Amino acid sequence: MNPRFFLSLVSVALFTGADLLRGETGAPAACPTGLVDGPATCSTSGCHGGASETSRQYVIWSQRDVHSRSYATLTSARSARMAEALHVADPTQSQRCTACHAPVQTVAAAQLTPNAHVEDGVACVSCHGTTTDEWLRSHTRKDWTHQDRVAAGMRDLRNLYGRANACVACHQNIDPELVNVGRHPQLIFELDGQAASEPKHWRETAGWNGAQAWYVGQAVALRELSSALVHGRTNDALDAPRWAGLVWLLQRCSAVSALPSLASQAADPSPATYAAALDGGDHLAQKLADTPWSPEATRALLKQLASAQADFRDAKVGSTWQARRAERLVLALDRLVASLPAAERPRAGGAPLDRLFQLAQSVPDFAPGDFASALAEFEKAL
Repeated sequence: MNPRFFLSLVSVALFTGADLLRGETGAPAACPTGLVDGPATCSTSGCHGGASETSRQYVIWSQRDVHSRSYATLTSARSARMAEALHVADPTQSQRCTACHAPVQTVAAAQLTPNAHVEDGVACVSCHGTTTDEWLRSHTRKDWTHQDRVAAGMRDLRNLYGRANACVACHQNIDPELVNVGRHPQLIFELDGQAASEPKHWRETAGWNGAQAWYVGQAVALRELSSALVHGRTNDALDAPRWAGLVWLLQRCSAVSALPSLASQAADPSPATYAAALDGGDHLAQKLADTPWSPEATRALLKQLASAQADFRDAKVGSTWQARRAERLVLALDRLVASLPAAERPRAGGAPLDRLFQLAQSVPDFAPGDFASALAEFEKAL
């Protein structure tokens, strides 16, 4: 398997996120207000199930989107093996599994409409929000603006901070027992790459920039991982290096940004630094989402990250911690290169980047010196 594809696959593994019953910091939240509709409510030909380019949202979701098959994942042989290891009788009935794969299963019956079925997986309501009578009746009105729809209860997915919050709970944090015992894949939240992999049933608005989406997503990922560590919802031995790698990455990015820097936060794991990173990551994400972006900002980030060879030659940092830095870095370089106009993408996006992905593929086998040398070659190719 191509190592670049393999590590990218890790970042989009089980892309079935829904925060229907989760707060913005990954913890279970109170039951949602409003009604939980099933996709059949949206699928009529006169609404989102038509044949035209502007009304095929349901068709794209149901035929091409893995979110529509997330419940079916729980019925697979692999899920059965994981459930057996975890002593879970039925993954389709366990909230440890359905909170992300079939969120309707966790909703009170009084809030479900007749069209809502657990087999729908991660459907419209999971991303766009629970419905109210006003929203359901009026959201297609020609005289309604996007702001009117948001005010009526629809989640604002045009805002990158809101979009990241809608996805991150199921794409970043995971019960450590599911990984250590059930062998569930570790998840790496990467907003731009995951959005690019998603079969689009929407049109991006003017001003969309993949590099900005990546940056916002990484700041939100830091908030989520920090929250999990603060509240004991993760495995410190496993996730402290991942956390430190993410802090390291954002420190380097912030050095070329006019936005609030994370540089004052040491990457030494402790309850105090976790709490500081939780607040700092959230603040940075909100600021980034509201800041105009330019190709120059993308180039500056690329240059800053590509010049990090000395950090990987620092003998005081263990190879596992260096591997976690590299894991985040190669995904960052990939998304930043991809966000440039095609004519401006440097040749570094080819063989030099492939080599970095190959070297970052295995944490146990990671060789920091080799990675530093390959990163130097990548920088030359910029």
